[in-house]
Amino acid sequence: MSGRLLALILFAATIVFVVIGTVWPLPEAVVFAGGGALANDTSSPQAALRSFGDDIHAQAWGKAYFSLANRAQFTLPQFMADMMGYYPNLRTYSGLDTFEIAPVHATDTDAEFHVKLHWATVVGDAVDNRDVHVVKNGDRWQVDWPFTKQPVLPPQVIPVNYLRWDVIYRGAGDDWGAADVEQPHVKIIDMHPVQRAEGTFIMGELLNEDVVPAYVSVTATLLNKSQQPIATEGSFDKISHLLLPKQVTPFFIKFADVNLSQVGGVRMTPFSTLIPASADPVIEVQDEKLDTSAVPSLSGQLVNQSGQIANVAHVLGTFYDQNGNLVWVADQYVDHALLPQTPVAFNIHIPEDLAHKIASQRTVISTFNMGGTA
Repeated sequence: MSGRLLALILFAATIVFVVIGTVWPLPEAVVFAGGGALANDTSSPQAALRSFGDDIHAQAWGKAYFSLANRAQFTLPQFMADMMGYYPNLRTYSGLDTFEIAPVHATDTDAEFHVKLHWATVVGDAVDNRDVHVVKNGDRWQVDWPFTKQPVLPPQVIPVNYLRWDVIYRGAGDDWGAADVEQPHVKIIDMHPVQRAEGTFIMGELLNEDVVPAYVSVTATLLNKSQQPIATEGSFDKISHLLLPKQVTPFFIKFADVNLSQVGGVRMTPFSTLIPASADPVIEVQDEKLDTSAVPSLSGQLVNQSGQIANVAHVLGTFYDQNGNLVWVADQYVDHALLPQTPVAFNIHIPEDLAHKIASQRTVISTFNMGGTA
């Protein structure tokens, strides 16, 4: 076949496909072309809510927004910020994984549901609980979204006098053999191996016993009865990596599919390096409550006492028995940015079979900032 004939065939086929697409367009093509939206199932309250969840999962923000009964109360950017956050946070870089609905009550004209939105973040599942009202308008049902307004902070000056450490490292032009700054001294002050259904866990506490800040991590190697290595794992994010002088952090290391009966010893390796640091922002824990009843948990509110935004907050709970022995370590990432003087709730789950052993706890907060003020 000559090149000229092939080009003619391709040109003719293109014309045919363009005509077909124009006369009988796919519904998806109509949406992308701005000619309308795919029809959602609004025949029942559950169907309308499911369709709304599908739109959020697909990040079809405009489609989800224009399906709402109360969209006149807020703008599309405000709706997106209510879902993803007004400032960069864990939700900013996540997507909706699953969307659970549980009916509460219903009539012929409206219905109430409890909704759990499971967001897939870089540190795992983040759950947003909402009580959602669904109303009937004519022959279709629409979601009445419970919009959460962003707190407005009054203009103010917040003076700070927190400690700060800067580091001057050895330079390229320094004399050969010149000493660099010494690395911080850290020490493991407690360590316990624990057998759980998911495998073997190594938990403990690490102390920065120096007078300078340290970036820290911990590695554990399990040894068999012959003192040969079985597996090596690190604390990864189950630790507060920045320790100011004399601060203590819990750590938690998981060995999946390893039974504690196989273990004859544990080799612990703490790591530290000197870094510039500041005691700002200071995060205060308010209304803290340790509940060891039917649904064991540690809950409270985080309040950012500085003028900086804390984009990501990590809450680590260390739990002890009545003799002060370590029982468990658990954590939660707060998926919204902490604004100055604005409380944000947290709730850390405690295993039910360990709750009766817990008599006290200690909470550690670490933050990550992307820069900027409110």
